[in-house]
Amino acid sequence: MNWNSVLPLGIVLSSLLPGLVIFALREDQQRLRVSLNLLGVTLKLLLVGGMLYGVSQGVGFRFSVPLLPGAALVLQGDALSLLFVALSSLLWAMTTVYAIAYLEDSPLRSRFFGYFSLCVSATVGVALAGNLVSFLLFYEMLTLATFPLVVHRGTPEALRAGRIYLAYTVGGGALVLMGVALLHSLAGTPDFQAAGYLLERVGEHDVALRVAFVLLILGLGVKAALIPLHGWLPQAMVAPAPVSALLHAVAVVKAGAFGIVRVVYDVFGAEALTRLELAGPLLWLAAATILYGSLRALQQQELKKRLAYSTISQVSYVTLGVALLGPIAAIGGLVHLVHQG
Repeated sequence: MNWNSVLPLGIVLSSLLPGLVIFALREDQQRLRVSLNLLGVTLKLLLVGGMLYGVSQGVGFRFSVPLLPGAALVLQGDALSLLFVALSSLLWAMTTVYAIAYLEDSPLRSRFFGYFSLCVSATVGVALAGNLVSFLLFYEMLTLATFPLVVHRGTPEALRAGRIYLAYTVGGGALVLMGVALLHSLAGTPDFQAAGYLLERVGEHDVALRVAFVLLILGLGVKAALIPLHGWLPQAMVAPAPVSALLHAVAVVKAGAFGIVRVVYDVFGAEALTRLELAGPLLWLAAATILYGSLRALQQQELKKRLAYSTISQVSYVTLGVALLGPIAAIGGLVHLVHQG
């Protein structure tokens, strides 16, 4: 095992390990908790910077360990994953500094920052995942790590929002699981590939491929807040402000949109989707979400609700860009992924 294989794992562990230690801290151990948070932030940014430099020099980064028969846990650094990793890590750094001050006199800070760190670990895992099984593992870890943050205040309103959030995201995760299992039965679980790896299955398994695509898009569409799967996001705005930032800009919604990008380009590929006639429905769904989110945002008087519906609209521009299946549109969608953060 060399540096090139250790670095992707290190990026995930740089927030995961401090988060696990933070769980064990007493509430009065403020300095140690802050130090661990800032240590994780700094270390992650340094490691991401190292990977960015390496990829720019043509160096490949890949960590792999057997996980299931025919499937491995793979973490790898490519241009697309680094875009999301760098964005998430930078925004996490800003949000962490804000959260330290925001929650200075709040109870249960060790629990909050522990789950906060786990959430970002799951997010960078989603970004670095090298195949669908690895993606699913971190995608579900993200669900479990964010739920305690949504219900952190413990009020009846927060608990209700948490139940809604969990119902949506667990249901979405189940759909993704079914889609991954179906594709695994058809083509195994190879690494993500730039033009997808299902083109040779088109013509032979068209119905199954269409079903798998619908399952994956619906499952990912929950976190990406595509209509009519968006209902959890406005409700989740009862969470503390740093959590709202995490849901909108750093982790959850962006993870769903990023997953759609992976499925469209690195699993199916533009040519396969064109032959299966699947891009059109996704395009119309994204366009409808953009219009719906914008109109609902204009109707909101509460700022956080307006932000929620604005996010629903804006993130769907990413889906719209990739659904057009053109290089310029895809680049525009990915640029908006960064801009909307």
